[in-house]
Amino acid sequence: MKTGLITTDTYQNHNTGNGHPEKIDRVSVVIDNFKKLNNQNLIWEKSKKFDLNLLKSTHTSDYIDFVGNSFPSKGLEFLDGDTIVSPGSKDATTDAVGSIITAIDGVIEKKYKNAFCAVRPPGHHAEKDKAMGFCIYNNVAVGATYLIEKFNFKRVAIIDFDVHHGNGTQDIFYDNEKVLYISTHQFPYYPGSGSESEKGKFNNVFNLPLEAGTNSEQYLNAYDYALNKLKEFKPEFILFSAGFDAHKNDPLAQLKLETEDFHTITKRTLQLAKEYSNGQVVSILEGGYDLNALRDCTKRHVDALIEFN
Repeated sequence: MKTGLITTDTYQNHNTGNGHPEKIDRVSVVIDNFKKLNNQNLIWEKSKKFDLNLLKSTHTSDYIDFVGNSFPSKGLEFLDGDTIVSPGSKDATTDAVGSIITAIDGVIEKKYKNAFCAVRPPGHHAEKDKAMGFCIYNNVAVGATYLIEKFNFKRVAIIDFDVHHGNGTQDIFYDNEKVLYISTHQFPYYPGSGSESEKGKFNNVFNLPLEAGTNSEQYLNAYDYALNKLKEFKPEFILFSAGFDAHKNDPLAQLKLETEDFHTITKRTLQLAKEYSNGQVVSILEGGYDLNALRDCTKRHVDALIEFN
């Protein structure tokens, strides 16, 4: 079976203003690279529309109303100090959520074996009732909730290798025994959360805080602990919050991962997915702000998805 690559057209309409690191080029460089490579093992699919009531299982109704009323008719609007929306952001945000719904449906229906969603805006900083860190709706959290509510999964794992802690995902699932949230991230660093002491009500949060300057060997040794936690949980479905800003060239952080490490991380995780979740894995783009590194790292991440059988 092939790997799904889920994209949107509307990411181009989410304008964050001049000089903002979460810019249109982040997804363009990824999509253009995959088009150029023309890998026949990819199935391209556009994000489909979904029932917006799904958002209410992840975010509060008041927050959804707040976001809905924040999209300006022209210009830019700040949801917080660095989370910006424009008129075109309305469709971009819902299509980003729709991408993970589309990907999950495609994997469960065996249209493809696994999938990567190359979309923006990212999502893992968005809490139940708050936008943060370039994130508006928590895409991966809506995906996990969808797996539980629509398909009755009892154990969904989210692995977040973005260099920043996914405070929003942790917030949403802190009291949910059906979701294991694992995060590797630079600490102390934005957003300030993610210490080892934050464990979740059901010991379902597993944070691996890493010092600035952490290199490949140190990171991969730490990632073994994440895989051990995954083995204990025995997930029925795995979601990746795939941020590539732990790369050594990324301007927004100070971890020192190489491009090839993202292939290794993915491959190691997929070996466990084969054992516990019948290989069912969906990944969605989070951070990554050096365009060349982002282009190359997403390729190696998707290479591992394609190679998995």
